[in-house]
Amino acid sequence: MNGAWKSYGCIFIAGCLWGTNGLFVKLMQGCGSSSAYTGFVRIVLSFLILTVITLIKEGPRAFRIGRNTLISCVLLGLVCQALYNYVYSSAINSLGVSFACVMTYMSPAFASVISYFLFRERFGPNKYLAMTLNLIGCTLTVTGGSLRGVSLAVSGLLFGLASAACYSLVGIFGRIASGEVSPYVVATYNFLFGTIFLGLFGHPWTTVDNPLNPGILLYGFVYALIPTGICYIIYFSGVRRIKESSKVPVVASVENVIAVVIGVLMFGEKVGLVNMAGILLVLGSIAVMNMDIPTGRRRGTGLRVRFGTRGHAAAPY
Repeated sequence: MNGAWKSYGCIFIAGCLWGTNGLFVKLMQGCGSSSAYTGFVRIVLSFLILTVITLIKEGPRAFRIGRNTLISCVLLGLVCQALYNYVYSSAINSLGVSFACVMTYMSPAFASVISYFLFRERFGPNKYLAMTLNLIGCTLTVTGGSLRGVSLAVSGLLFGLASAACYSLVGIFGRIASGEVSPYVVATYNFLFGTIFLGLFGHPWTTVDNPLNPGILLYGFVYALIPTGICYIIYFSGVRRIKESSKVPVVASVENVIAVVIGVLMFGEKVGLVNMAGILLVLGSIAVMNMDIPTGRRRGTGLRVRFGTRGHAAAPY
């Protein structure tokens, strides 16, 4: 029980740190960075920072990993970093920021389906209810209940679905990769392959006038250190011990709440009652996802909070 609480607590903390991403994106863009270059700087500097931290903490021998772990790390870098950045940016261009963000939060549904086939995770009433509350909550939090000006282009919807699928795989690939090695090593390899794939296919440095702008690099360093490098160490520390990967995106969706709070405190953005209702639904979905809801075949009267599982097939690692 305590171990499971700590694991989900790590994911919750990681989601809170991810909620500060928008702050650093705005600061870097204020210095002349593009969206593509901001993401690239974040990943490159995170790789360099994590390499130093891992060498100090784990030593050079820690980077010797097995083939299965290496494949998982390659997929993390390719799918969850490089491909995700591409499809999410494409979704934003087609649908707008708010709706593209909402579509990303369909990731719990993808995670549940994938986890069922990979880990034989069961579908319970709490999962259906939590995923529904989470999607509605994220939609209301981001949009305030209004989707005016949204263009529902078919290509944009496909990119949005692809971004949700890529986002859902972070916890799954991370769970497999972190089963055998240190989360420091997994995080470092994650950003190594993310850097390689983004550099090869994106050439993001061509999207800015001065790639070595001191302001961009300074904010980029803090962005890479706290809500990226340290955040992913915490995240992978959590997912390595979790028995139900489908819960991960729901718990991590607290990122959405933190982003709204920062928008209000730092940039004076307005939040209405609809946004507040969305925030409450997001937080409620996290609680519901970790409740054991009795069905008609079971006796009992209340809801029991239950982290972890019993009687489930173990992950294949």
